Amino acid sequence: MKRLVTLTCVCALIVIATSAPAAEQGREQLVHYLNSLGFARMEQRVRVIAQIQTRADAERRKAQVHAKILQLIGGLPETRGPLGVRQAGTLQRDGFRVEKIIYESFPGMYVTANVYVPGTGGPYPAVVLTAGHDATGKIGQYEWGANLARNGIIALAYDPIGEGERIQNFDADLEVSKVGGVTGEHGHAAIQTMLLGEHVARYFIWDAMRAIDYLSARSDVDANRIGAFGCSGGGTVTTYLAALDDRVKAAASACYITSFKELLPTAGPQEAEQSIPHFLEEGLDFGDWVELAAPKPYAIVSTTNDMFPFEGARQTYEEAKRIYGLYGASDKIQWITGPGGHGALAPISPDILAFFVKWLKNSDEHPAFTRLRPERPEDLLCTATGQVSTSLGGETVSSLNKKRAAELLPLKRALSGSDIELLRAKLQQDIKAMAMITVKPGSPPPSVTTIATSPKENYQLDTISMRGEDGIDVPGMIALPKGGGMKAAVLMLDTRALDRLSAPNSDMDRLANSGHVVMVLQPRPTPAGTDNTQSPLLGIYNLLGLRSVLVGKTLMGMRLEDALHALDWLGSRPEVDRSNIAAYGYGPLGVVALHAAVLDGRIGKLVLENTLTSYRMIVDQPIHRNAPEVTLLGVLRKYDLGDLMLAMHPRTVAVINPVDALGVSVREDSFGKQLAYVFDSAHNLRFVRRAAGEPLPID
Repeated sequence: MKRLVTLTCVCALIVIATSAPAAEQGREQLVHYLNSLGFARMEQRVRVIAQIQTRADAERRKAQVHAKILQLIGGLPETRGPLGVRQAGTLQRDGFRVEKIIYESFPGMYVTANVYVPGTGGPYPAVVLTAGHDATGKIGQYEWGANLARNGIIALAYDPIGEGERIQNFDADLEVSKVGGVTGEHGHAAIQTMLLGEHVARYFIWDAMRAIDYLSARSDVDANRIGAFGCSGGGTVTTYLAALDDRVKAAASACYITSFKELLPTAGPQEAEQSIPHFLEEGLDFGDWVELAAPKPYAIVSTTNDMFPFEGARQTYEEAKRIYGLYGASDKIQWITGPGGHGALAPISPDILAFFVKWLKNSDEHPAFTRLRPERPEDLLCTATGQVSTSLGGETVSSLNKKRAAELLPLKRALSGSDIELLRAKLQQDIKAMAMITVKPGSPPPSVTTIATSPKENYQLDTISMRGEDGIDVPGMIALPKGGGMKAAVLMLDTRALDRLSAPNSDMDRLANSGHVVMVLQPRPTPAGTDNTQSPLLGIYNLLGLRSVLVGKTLMGMRLEDALHALDWLGSRPEVDRSNIAAYGYGPLGVVALHAAVLDGRIGKLVLENTLTSYRMIVDQPIHRNAPEVTLLGVLRKYDLGDLMLAMHPRTVAVINPVDALGVSVREDSFGKQLAYVFDSAHNLRFVRRAAGEPLPID
């Protein structure tokens, strides 16, 4: 029995105030800092675009931007395999028919699609319809497919990744995605892709390009008259497709095009495939996508109350219209606007339809747009069960990334003493590049302000705020034991509640009572705030991580800089024995502490607790939890966490209750298997089981 799976999915939206209170902390401070980096790059871009005065200038810019975008997404496949088209049935409707097909974008990766055909004859122009972030996928495009077909244009509506019949992490028992809604599906796939130095957008783009391959091969399609249309997430893919595929002759992107000048201080980054790392850092903006398409006919479609700011769309339209003018094509770019919120296209649907009729049929008629809904949506399904995963199996983004990792990444091997030294030197350079940091160990100590003091029996406990170079306050505590003399010190990276961390018999309390100087630091962003990711598994840092990589920063890197600053402060204290400093990291901050220990030789011993065992696990396991906190673009091409542990030799690393990609505790035998090359190379790594209340193995 066919069952139509429906999920509730609303685009993620976080609204950041344009002016923050003077005492702002944590997430808001960090958002404003990241925005300032983006604004600086946008100002530089304005000057670059102003210098484009001729068509030749515009062509040079296009070539540069095209190459840069392909580099940022990790390129596109160089070969097109067989489409392997399967026919899944035909529906006869009033004035058109619907052909149900399945094609392969990558080998074994099935794409379910509906093709709306006007009738017999042709060849007809055609339009690729990409659904927005809608759990129903292609079924939600029925109205557009029907109206285009009734006006003599073939339309192909397909299910994007994570939508319709292509849920990537489908739970057959619950009939929902295991990782949340559509944005959760996309965000989940993006993390695994980023670890290999690529971007999930390449998969979305390739699905759409293969749709053009299919249309171009049909005898009833005029391959020289193919267009593309989509709204929201579909507008995103349409924007990418029109910019990167010359076969698209006319494109309309709805409820997506804006400007980062307007987007950053309002809604901010929305989706994984919409947020390409380094995009803003490289001086790119929405206008570059539109201008890559010049001089082909292009419609920017905007609603006045969209979460993608209307003013930003106006700015991009005006910039692009000037560039189009250099081609003598000012009449080919159009801004179609209407009232309402995100996706409210009903009032302007006739104008969008007229755009395609004009540029694909060379007709100035303004056809009526008919409101249509499928009588039985399930009839549009292409698979027997309503899901590719339970009908056909095949590949997902996760399985493809797992295979790519096996192909791209060399097997880990044991190293000798001299090789370990070389590894350490290499990693110190790689970490700086991967984490995108500039701070070096041994810098002048940061400013630390004491907010409150609480005397204890054997030590003084100060609540503190450390000021970073970017002006962001980093909260924490300092325990200073009584009595003179040099003392061992411990830097603890932990974002659990400070009152819990400093409670009697806590780790901090025990260490301070035993004579250690203890600094607890809660790196940026603290307090963390919330993150509407549509997937609890992605955690509360997903959208903040997307904002960071756009401007050339990483959450990991900024937290790492905070840790290095804290070490500089500890090293400057007269009571601290600089030859006896240990570091402790809890959860994702254990990954930060591990990176810090490789960069900073002042850390003589490292203790990690409830920390990820390896980056490779995130790729090899189909589902992960809280991975945005530790993800670095392309890190697996350079190193894994075991390499960092090995590079610490002969300093010791104690790993307490390590976890896998899902946050599940790893058994000692599995830990040993994952890190066999580390154990075979050195004797500095220890696996530790610790029950609640047991002391930290610092000494």
